[in-house]
Amino acid sequence: MADLKAQFEQASKDVKDLSERPDNDTLLKLYALYKQGSEGDVNGPKPGFFDFVGTAKHEAWSKLKGTAPDEAQKKYVDLVKKLRG
Repeated sequence: MADLKAQFEQASKDVKDLSERPDNDTLLKLYALYKQGSEGDVNGPKPGFFDFVGTAKHEAWSKLKGTAPDEAQKKYVDLVKKLRG
């Protein structure tokens, strides 16, 4: 699994160098997969009603609850590869 961890870390660097900015849905998916892969299930309270971005991020991450970190890391790596073309 060390190989997956290395790929995950590299993908988290590669995502910053994408030629095009992904759409908001893809950005939320990247965020949620990264958080699930690095921290596990969502923790902490949901942001306040007027924190639209924070709420969207929290909800995207919470949809992955129960997903194994290794699985989330693999999906993250695959998505970054797809975005890089």
